[in-house]
Amino acid sequence: MKIDETDRKILSQLQSDASQSLDEIAKSVGSSKTPVWNRIRKMREAGIIGAQTVSLDAEALGFEACFFVLIRTSEHEAAWQRRFLTALKERPEVQEAHRLAGDIDYILKVRVRNARAYDAFYQALISEVKVHTVTALLSMEEIKSTNALPL
Repeated sequence: MKIDETDRKILSQLQSDASQSLDEIAKSVGSSKTPVWNRIRKMREAGIIGAQTVSLDAEALGFEACFFVLIRTSEHEAAWQRRFLTALKERPEVQEAHRLAGDIDYILKVRVRNARAYDAFYQALISEVKVHTVTALLSMEEIKSTNALPL
């Protein structure tokens, strides 16, 4: 699907606040409600717009610790990868997981209540899959966090 300037404006509005009414979005992009709805529907069907979720305040809910976990492995077989990916997907503490190029194989963003909760996560993970080294870095302050794309 080809995206034009109006689509980009609609997407920007949705990224900033997906709870806006169609009227509000249409007004801000200089269109009417029906064409905006049709564009949103087409972008959903094309997979450009995914699930709409709510942003929660992790600290307000008691999840005060954010760790970035660097993982090196000596295992690179498909069976190990499947076990590792399954273990990550089953753990709600893992907010992000990336496979990397370079010295580190994987980086995880893990959100937990405290250091004890991180240790429980760590112990469970290494009991399921063999890893070579694990380095956990505690985030002292979140300076910027966004899912918004620079449209």
